Amino acid sequence: MKKWGLLSATLLLALAVTACGSNGGGDKGSSEPAKSGNGNGAVQVKKIIVGTGTQFPNVCFIDENGKLTGFDVELVKELDKRLPEYEFEFKTLDFTNLQLSLETNKIDFIAHQMEKNPEREEKFLFNKVPYNIFLSRIAVDKNDTTINSIDDLKGKKIYTTPTSNQAYFLEQYNKQHNNALNIVYSSGGANDLVSLIQNKRVDATMQTDFSINFYPGADGKPALKNVGDPLIQSEVLFVFRKDSQELADNIDKVIQEVKDDGTLAKLSVQWLGQDYTKTLDEATAGK
Repeated sequence: MKKWGLLSATLLLALAVTACGSNGGGDKGSSEPAKSGNGNGAVQVKKIIVGTGTQFPNVCFIDENGKLTGFDVELVKELDKRLPEYEFEFKTLDFTNLQLSLETNKIDFIAHQMEKNPEREEKFLFNKVPYNIFLSRIAVDKNDTTINSIDDLKGKKIYTTPTSNQAYFLEQYNKQHNNALNIVYSSGGANDLVSLIQNKRVDATMQTDFSINFYPGADGKPALKNVGDPLIQSEVLFVFRKDSQELADNIDKVIQEVKDDGTLAKLSVQWLGQDYTKTLDEATAGK
C-alpha cells in the first residue's frame, strides 16, 4: 500500500489563504526519491508532488470529514495504484498559484481540470490522453431572459477566474470585439457566484455543462442556466513542466488503461453526474 500525504498544513484554511502550505518537504518537488518497502527490502520510488485545489465542487474539494476528494483527486489515486515506480502526494493551493508553483518546482504536475491554450502551451507540457471532455457556455441567472448568447453581453459584466481557460477565451474575445465585455476577475476568496449574479453585481459567467449543477438556489435546484452555443470544447489534461515527458507518457498509459476498462467512466458518473470522458468522435461512434 502506498502512503498518501496531504501536504497542506491546515486544509480548513484553504479558502482563506492563497497557498495552503506544505509539510515542509513538499517544495522540493520530486528532487528527492522516496523510499518504500515491500517486506523484501527497500525499493526506491520517485515521489511526485501533485498540485490541486480545494474549492472546485465534486472535482477537488474538502468533504464534511475534512478529507480532500473529488473526481480529479480520486483519479490521481487510481493512477498512483497502477504506477508502482511513483508515489503521488497532494499539495493543495489556490488555483491562481498552481502554474507558478509548477514553474518553480514546488509541484510536479497539476490536477485541476486544466485545458490547453496557447499561453499555457508555451510554458508547459500537457499529457496527450484527455480524462474529461467539456463544453463551456455563457451562464446566467435561471430567470434571466435578456441574455441568450455572448453577443448579448456587450457592455455587461462577466465573472471569471484569473488564469482559467474561460478567462483566456474572454480576453481573446475582447481583443477581437473592441473590449465589448467588462471582465470581472475573482479575487480568490470564497465569493458566492450565485449571489453575485442574482444581486446584479455581475451579469453572467462561463460554466461547463456539468458544473452548472453545482450552484443550487434556495429550492435546491440549479440557480444558473447555460445559454447560447458552446464557446469552448475542452479536453481536460494534466499539466507538467517541459522536462517531464517520461512522467507524462507513463501517466498517459494508465489513463488509457482506466479509460479502456471503464474505471474512468465510473469515476465520472460518480463525481460529475454522467460520463464526460469521451471525445465527440468517440461519443458519435458509440451511438
